[in-house]
Amino acid sequence: MVLNYIWVAFFVIAFVFGLVKWIFMGDMEIFPAMTNATFEMAKTGFEISLGLTGVMTLWLGIMKVGEKGGMVGLLSRVTSPLFSRLFPEIPKNHPAMGAMLMNISANMLGLDNAATPLGIKAMHGLQELNPDKNRASNAQIMFLVLNTSGLTIIPISIMVYRAQMGAANPADIFIPILLTTFFSTLAGLLAVGIVQKINFFNKQILISLGLVSGFIAFVIWYFTTLSQSEIGTISSAIANFIIFGVIVSFIIMAFRRKVNVYETFIDGAKEGFNYAIMIIPYLVAMLVAIGVFRASGALDLVEDGMAWLFVQMGVNADFVPAIPTATMKPLSGSGARGLMLEAMENYGVDSFVGRVVSVMQGSTETTFYVLAVYFGAVGVKNTRYAVSCGLIADLTGIVAAILISYLFFY
Repeated sequence: MVLNYIWVAFFVIAFVFGLVKWIFMGDMEIFPAMTNATFEMAKTGFEISLGLTGVMTLWLGIMKVGEKGGMVGLLSRVTSPLFSRLFPEIPKNHPAMGAMLMNISANMLGLDNAATPLGIKAMHGLQELNPDKNRASNAQIMFLVLNTSGLTIIPISIMVYRAQMGAANPADIFIPILLTTFFSTLAGLLAVGIVQKINFFNKQILISLGLVSGFIAFVIWYFTTLSQSEIGTISSAIANFIIFGVIVSFIIMAFRRKVNVYETFIDGAKEGFNYAIMIIPYLVAMLVAIGVFRASGALDLVEDGMAWLFVQMGVNADFVPAIPTATMKPLSGSGARGLMLEAMENYGVDSFVGRVVSVMQGSTETTFYVLAVYFGAVGVKNTRYAVSCGLIADLTGIVAAILISYLFFY
């Protein structure tokens, strides 16, 4: 429903701006420009979607191999000791715990198609333990905030879009997104944990968070010691090594488990083709609306106003054109994706803005969508503090995305 209002508003506001420019400013070209924008952006949306077919087919095929080869299960076993402390209400070996771990592990690997049904299954398991069926339990809220904070190991979809739009190195946002999602996830975890009075001084929690935080601190420190050109070269080399290493490890694990790797890849690749075709209408719809909004001058006015505000505050305002993507992210995944692609199209995929929107897109999940789907699946009406904690994670992710992008790309 929210996305419906936003989409309509883009057209109505653009029309009003165009009318004002025509009548009061004598701009006879404004409506031809807006009409041309609808055709151009429709063409762009179709071309991007069609171009995604090959790369998306490849990656979903690889991810299917990883899934069948046991990578998701391995991640579940590794994270199990920590999760048992974060969800003290869930009995040991309860089916809901397994589904939750599988869901979060699948999200970390970018397995969206596998993650959603696993998440709904986990919510049903948690609902069985919930004494008040209309009111979200502590375990349900912790699970959903960890989902919305969007911890990502491999941001496949972002890299696919960057590759399709001609990025010189589509994986250069790999490490920035990894760092950004760590901060958003940590913020969401702490927000929920404080409300739920979770003992963060528990030995297992301290060791787990300490190791990860130490690693992240080392990465940030290391890259601050490098020049801008060295940051780009070294982060690119590390990112591409990790990505190719993951591909090889998926294949080897699956082969050792006697999985038919080739046939499994083909099954996943078929899903990739269907996905690329499926998003055409959604992508065209959003890009056309955003294109008209920009052609009318409304989006430029918003960006100029925000840039002026940040300049008055003494803050570098080069990131401002990425703010619409950040604002849309908690509301709509497809809307944020459309704004990201429009920004990359308008400013350049390898521009500073193009990289900032990429990192923002990978920083968190779509909070309101995730909450609506998962709580709706089990009939929970009182979500308590889930939205506020989810938005804390979102805000942290957005701020981290901006700061880390300055470190890596400016």
